[in-house]
Amino acid sequence: MAEHILLRDLDVPDIKAFDVYVQHGGYEALRKAVGMTPAAVIDVVKASNLRGRGGAGFPTGVKWSFIPQSEPVKYVVVNADESEPGTFKDRQILEGNPHQLIEGAMIAAYAIQATAVYIYLRGEFWDIAANLDACIEDARKEGLIGPDVLGSGWSCEMYTHLGAGAYICGEESALLNSLQGLLGQPRVRPPFPAQKGGGLYYEATVVNNVETLTNVPWIITHGAEEYKKIGTPESPGPKIYCLSGHVAKPGNYELPLGITFRELIFEHAGGIPDGKQLKAILPSGASGPVLPATDAVLDTPLTYEAVAQIGSTLGSASIILMDETVNVAWAASKMMKFFAHESCGKCTPCREGTYWLRRRYEALLDGRAQARDIAILDDVASQMTGVTLCALGEFAVNPVRATIKHFRADYEAWIKQEAAEDKKAAKPAPAREKAAAR
Repeated sequence: MAEHILLRDLDVPDIKAFDVYVQHGGYEALRKAVGMTPAAVIDVVKASNLRGRGGAGFPTGVKWSFIPQSEPVKYVVVNADESEPGTFKDRQILEGNPHQLIEGAMIAAYAIQATAVYIYLRGEFWDIAANLDACIEDARKEGLIGPDVLGSGWSCEMYTHLGAGAYICGEESALLNSLQGLLGQPRVRPPFPAQKGGGLYYEATVVNNVETLTNVPWIITHGAEEYKKIGTPESPGPKIYCLSGHVAKPGNYELPLGITFRELIFEHAGGIPDGKQLKAILPSGASGPVLPATDAVLDTPLTYEAVAQIGSTLGSASIILMDETVNVAWAASKMMKFFAHESCGKCTPCREGTYWLRRRYEALLDGRAQARDIAILDDVASQMTGVTLCALGEFAVNPVRATIKHFRADYEAWIKQEAAEDKKAAKPAPAREKAAAR
């Protein structure tokens, strides 16, 4: 890609400033959108096949179309919680290109005729929130936010809100509870956020990720067909890939969907440092099942459907790399400690399951585990699958089941180490020591 669509701060110095953003076409998409009918805006986004960049990959225009236009009060909520391990793409947009997010959120709000937009930021983003408030005020002064937006007769306010550092609030219904001042725990669904009774303040609500909405102004300006020329037909557009771990050049890479793991890692990110071999790939932070770094995996296109076909998920594309020096069972224990800590405790399978999985990993790493503990880990994880209230419980089993499947030897290494120490401790005493004992 010659120019960035999302990470425009890499091409245009100081585009975070209102005047610079406007000089480079900023807010022209919003002006164009309010000259269209709300239904026409939704149709353009639908036709582009923009898929949610927060992890699920659900078609954005379809999500907007679920909102009943007959409801007098509707909201847009921007999920800027970004607490998945290895994910830092939204932060760069918020810091470097905030007005494009604001513009995309306002277009979404116009499309569903929302009365307000709320940007929910993770608690540690206090400095970003302060800057975002200043950007919102700049846009409000120009009639882009507030009463009678651009003379359209439609009014919409925008607010920021800081969370309190809970991973669970990245889940949309827990986020809505937190935004309302309630305990940050998932809601029982239905009703879903798009339905009255299921959204913010129990009104119909669209919840979209930062990266998702930052795509929208380009789509409105250039059209759905131009957007679909980027990426693949099923997964169109650019994607920001977050690379971390054992990689020469960690960071954010905005590239089309459909490039391979191999191209991303070795051509763009410089490969694995110190001549080491790549051993394992986490395609979507701690949430997605780990993959072995085989040729088949490395040559897989980075699309939602292709990564699913090899047994994992692209998610938010927070790609963590592990080289040959890593014991993957040890890495899984770290991920399980994270999920056990972040479980909200509302549903029994997740609350109890993550607790016992963490305990078994502690036994494994402390040399107290037996061979049967590997099967116990897999069994406990299997009993959590498909029965938890929200996706966190589903995510929590992935580090267990996938690592046992692909890297069982790394688990057995801990068992063998413990067995060897037991054998050494049980070694018969020499004859002279026996005589002395008598």
